[in-house]
Amino acid sequence: MGIDSDMDFRIVDFKISSETLSFQMEGIRYSFTLSEISPRLAEASDAERDDYRFSPSGYGIRWESIDEDLSFQGLIKLG
Repeated sequence: MGIDSDMDFRIVDFKISSETLSFQMEGIRYSFTLSEISPRLAEASDAERDDYRFSPSGYGIRWESIDEDLSFQGLIKLG
């Protein structure tokens, strides 16, 4: 599936646990194992993982305390 860089991302039901990150976008559920997408997130404490902020544009997520950034577009390309 190709991803249009101008795609309007509507992320719903975002969840992160000690092992996985998941979200739903446009009716499709995506789920990723943390160890496959980010060693920093996989090794982070629960408090560090739970301390995230969505970017103002809505295209990504930032974890300041562990200096990690992920874009939804990048994650979808992995899936």
